[in-house]
Amino acid sequence: MKQKITLLFLLTTTLLSAQISYSGFIDKYPIEFVTYVYSDGVGSGIYAYTNFDTPIALDAKLKGKTLVFTEKDKNDKATASLTFQNYNAKSSQLNGIWKDLNSGKELTIRLIKDFDVELAYDMEEKEREILQRVSFKDKYFKLVLSKQKEDYEPKVKGVKIYEKKTDKLIQKFDVECQLLGIGNISIDDYNFDGIEDFSVYEGGSAGPNTSSLYFLYNPKTGKYFESSFSGSSLEFDSKNKKIYEHNQCCAGTSVTEAEYKVVNNKMVLLKRNCFKLDTKLGKLKKVKCD
Repeated sequence: MKQKITLLFLLTTTLLSAQISYSGFIDKYPIEFVTYVYSDGVGSGIYAYTNFDTPIALDAKLKGKTLVFTEKDKNDKATASLTFQNYNAKSSQLNGIWKDLNSGKELTIRLIKDFDVELAYDMEEKEREILQRVSFKDKYFKLVLSKQKEDYEPKVKGVKIYEKKTDKLIQKFDVECQLLGIGNISIDDYNFDGIEDFSVYEGGSAGPNTSSLYFLYNPKTGKYFESSFSGSSLEFDSKNKKIYEHNQCCAGTSVTEAEYKVVNNKMVLLKRNCFKLDTKLGKLKKVKCD
């Protein structure tokens, strides 16, 4: 990421309507910047100084043609802003001001458009990388995006793990996932061994069900490996060291709940309960699982 910044805008009407990548600088400092802005003008984003590679969370707000990002500290106090006047998603360049809200110091922002992810004409048979919102203390993530001619939109084809400060590629995993944006990757201790792992949002189905791919850390090799963890809308309880699954279908008339423990990095079923809508009672009733 040295000598370059990438800025991605995700603008929506009711859903995502544009995702644009720019390169440039804030003053002499290269950064990467990714953001969502929704139809109501409210959004979120991240940016990272490429000399450190630690993503910093931002709130975004679009008023008329003025797009403003706000950085906050751990106490939710605003500390800096990035402002773009006369914002135009079709423009090949963006210019703005970074401002320290404590000292009043201002720096110029100069950006040049690289590619439009939504249109993605130049992404066919090519790869693009997008910084993710979360990172480890010494590593950060990028999604690998690509689009085939038959694809309606780009998909997540891979995940790359880089070493902070050196930008050395540590690992790459090939995946096939839906593009969620800056939040495709999450971090948690999924096998309850006291070491953080990561997951990649895989996709969602009708209703509230979602699925993810889970990658666990091997302390002996210092590398991550794809686990066999699977299930619908998994939740991880680190206190009780249990995994809970919730699967809902048929407009909520059929629900399955399951509880697992982890043994040798595998999910072991402890119990499963199934429920069906009792139309006479007008509520879910426990039934025998198929």
